Amino acid sequence: MHCFIVNKVSGNGRGLKVWTAIEKILQQKHIVYSVHFTQKRKDATQIVMELINDKETSVIIAVGGDGTVNEVINGLVGCQVPLGIIPAGSGNDFCRALGVPMKFDQALERILKHDKELIDIGRVNNEYFATVVGIGFDGQVAKVTNSSKYKKLLNRMRMGGISYIVGVVNVLLYYKPTDVVLEIDKKQFKIPKVWLIAVANSPYYAGGMLICPNATNKDGLFEICIVQGISRWGLLRMLPLVFKGKHISHPSISILKGREIDILSGSPMIAHGDGEIVGSTPVKLTVQPGSLCIL
Repeated sequence: MHCFIVNKVSGNGRGLKVWTAIEKILQQKHIVYSVHFTQKRKDATQIVMELINDKETSVIIAVGGDGTVNEVINGLVGCQVPLGIIPAGSGNDFCRALGVPMKFDQALERILKHDKELIDIGRVNNEYFATVVGIGFDGQVAKVTNSSKYKKLLNRMRMGGISYIVGVVNVLLYYKPTDVVLEIDKKQFKIPKVWLIAVANSPYYAGGMLICPNATNKDGLFEICIVQGISRWGLLRMLPLVFKGKHISHPSISILKGREIDILSGSPMIAHGDGEIVGSTPVKLTVQPGSLCIL
């Protein structure tokens, strides 16, 4: 049984359109399937937990964006049932990292080959994440962007990635950097005037930005990008470089690696995982090697 979890409103309604087209293909191919639609936040996690207890479930397939995938993996990590993804969100960064085709029919074709692979998943406090945890300026941008009207408008225009840039400009006007104590694999760093810390299990976030170009979900390590000691104008000028991963040579950027990370800050820093708010500092992050089976 191929079990589909569909977020109808992802990508400003694209999820439903994609599912309608997929269902026709499944029927033409005489593939046995079930479909489950999410209604509210965290629904996908609950649906997964019910499906993995059903012996007929052979594959769980998420149809949505990074937020939908985030909810699915929070029910699926450590389970033998494999995950397939059909991108239908505004960012689709996890799909980018995995090389999943952005066209729904090609993504489905890849899933139906049933080639399995184990990848690492990250854990932040008590939640799992697939791509990146952004802490500080980044978390505040995610919070502002997710609650904005312009995100819905830009999604409708298929320009969802631009909503992050608009959020950056808005938050930049008032955000203040703070001092941070960062512990990586028991080694402590005291870092002043930190704007953001991005802890990456894969390279992309915010709709295709290469925040940690060398991050991979197959090495048992996080890549950590720290931005500190830079002016507002300098941060704004550096932003376009992130789309190509060219920012890492900037003197205000530090790139580190580690398995276990603890972050404390002088004032609270909001954190997001896969674009979803997960709390604020202090935060603890750990890698869960080979803990998710994907197609």
